[in-house]
Amino acid sequence: MWMHYKSTRNSGLRLPASQVIAQGISQEGGLFVPESLPQVREKLPLWKEMDYRGLAKAVFAEFLTDFSEEEISQCVERAYAPDKFEGGEPVKLVPLTDSKYLLELWHGPTCAFKDMALQILPHFLTKSLEKSAQGKEAVILVATSGDTGKAALEGFKDVPGTRILVFYPRDGVSPMQKRQMVTQEGENVGVCAIEGNFDDAQTAVKAIFTDPGMKRALAEKGMMFSSANSINWGRLLPQIVYYFYSYLELVRRGRVHSLEEPINIVVPTGNFGNILAAYYASRMGLPVKKFICASNRNKVLTDFIRTGVYDRRREFYATSSPSMDILISSNLERLLYALSGEDSRALAGWMEDLKEKGVYDVGPQVREKVQGLFYGGFCDDEGTARTVKRTWEQEGYLCDTHTAVALDVYRQYTEETGDGDTPAVIASTASPYKFVGHVLGALEPLGEEDEFESLHRLEALTRTQAPGQLVSLRGKEPRFTQVTPKEQTAAFVRRALGLS
Repeated sequence: MWMHYKSTRNSGLRLPASQVIAQGISQEGGLFVPESLPQVREKLPLWKEMDYRGLAKAVFAEFLTDFSEEEISQCVERAYAPDKFEGGEPVKLVPLTDSKYLLELWHGPTCAFKDMALQILPHFLTKSLEKSAQGKEAVILVATSGDTGKAALEGFKDVPGTRILVFYPRDGVSPMQKRQMVTQEGENVGVCAIEGNFDDAQTAVKAIFTDPGMKRALAEKGMMFSSANSINWGRLLPQIVYYFYSYLELVRRGRVHSLEEPINIVVPTGNFGNILAAYYASRMGLPVKKFICASNRNKVLTDFIRTGVYDRRREFYATSSPSMDILISSNLERLLYALSGEDSRALAGWMEDLKEKGVYDVGPQVREKVQGLFYGGFCDDEGTARTVKRTWEQEGYLCDTHTAVALDVYRQYTEETGDGDTPAVIASTASPYKFVGHVLGALEPLGEEDEFESLHRLEALTRTQAPGQLVSLRGKEPRFTQVTPKEQTAAFVRRALGLS
């Protein structure tokens, strides 16, 4: 079956995968979605016998129908090569209890779950450019709350035919995340801090994507914009794979007894992409009982799931889980498109209300559908610290702050519903050493020390080992020190690309 894609704000579009990956976002500002989701339940017995790379190839073949089998295989083998990920498989499923499993997604080059998608996206993109972009150079614009930026920089470093510019909130990332980005190597990379929060960076980048004048200036230089954020379907698609993998691994271990038995999936969520990938997997045939959406103090998604009203008109908090410090969750648009019966007009109205008024209400029908699928909860910084400490002391597992948010919200869910026996896969999204100050501070008082002194103290305290790629950052000189007001983001892009 040939797979085409349409836009959440224009259901009349029919574009091939290569074009939507190269383009990133639809011209009217909508997000690309498959015209239909493949049904794969009958393929699960075959998929159960595959390793991660084989499973990835099988899943991608369902969606990338204008890619050859050989092209997909090349992308997978290069992205998930054993020397890029610690251990035999790119992900690890670690049991905490008989029914609670952590899906570790952070064993790649940048120690965060974004590597699972951003190691393969550059390969998808270069193939897509060959097919649909007529030799244009792709300019990758990225707004990041921390992890996406470094993962995208590492993935696109010196990739022919691409340039990448990353924008991060100046005071909204951890010291280790900032150091990873500002010391990035590569001739085609650029990094700039924005005076504002992640939502400011994301809004600025999305405005640049749809600016006709900017697109004309790019075209004159033989360039085109693309995205490495999860607004790009090529970023979201790889995340579907690890939910199938974790479920089939539970089957292989005998914890799930049949291919009909459901699991719960718990995700610490900011921009809604990671949990949306789990939802798409379920629509394809993965048995899921409940999607548990875990937020930090910026609990706009929790409130939306509970009320059906999305309201960004609230105070923004900088928290100990900064990758989730988001008030405008872009990928929620894809979910609402599906749950509204693919009503582009209603969807566009909600997004316009969000832009103009800061709030929208999806109404009782869509709200009931959301609540039937999702449980929403949140955990503040104090609860996060308690969970880091409790998980270490009681279960001998050292987790980062984002994973701690997920663990605490899962605890809330089981206490509220009594559903503690259904196997739960909890996304563990980053190494604890990426947020070493907060993790160490949860275990014992912090002193006057930099992040590397904290790193060594955490190693000694827990007898765990920090990833070498973080340790090696000590002493590296920053390459990128630019800071720009959010209103000047487009001007910065023009200067960086030499546009008139």
